[in-house]
Amino acid sequence: MDIQPTLIKACITGDRKAEYALYKATYSYLMSICIRYTRKPDRAKEVMNVGFLKILINLNKYNSDKPFKPWIRKVMINTLINEYKKEKIHYGNIQYVENYHETDKYAEINQAITKINADQIYEFIAKLPPASQQVFNLYFIDGYKHKEIAEMLSISEGTSKWHLNAAREKLKEMLKQIESPVKLLVND
Repeated sequence: MDIQPTLIKACITGDRKAEYALYKATYSYLMSICIRYTRKPDRAKEVMNVGFLKILINLNKYNSDKPFKPWIRKVMINTLINEYKKEKIHYGNIQYVENYHETDKYAEINQAITKINADQIYEFIAKLPPASQQVFNLYFIDGYKHKEIAEMLSISEGTSKWHLNAAREKLKEMLKQIESPVKLLVND
């Protein structure tokens, strides 16, 4: 994605053709972020449009000395988080755990990972509970720390760690289901 400064300036002045060109140039990148955080393609499209509107509205705040791609990524992720907060239906299911400590036992390599492709991994992540999915995406895919995640989602660091651990455990279970049929075929 190569966004020219002239295109950004034209968007700031309200040039509709430039805004459409920016939309087309950034669509696939921003949509991939939205799909990671939402469970339904229709919802991903809705949030994508809300996020893009925020990008256009705040384009004059963009510092042209810094890369454009990380800036729009951050705007989109913040939009996704805000939209998630609006749907606080799921917050009733969150358990607050303060005394969670990470251990090395979760670092073991699971052989099932060699038997699946990226699409299957994304499907597994999409099956996680919403709060755990958000924390997992923010931590592993987008590289945020637990402290940052806690601030973004208005939860404690311990709760963020708990959701990450819960996501790992659920993903392990899903991977075991893939590995089990392979073992059965070998033993027969």
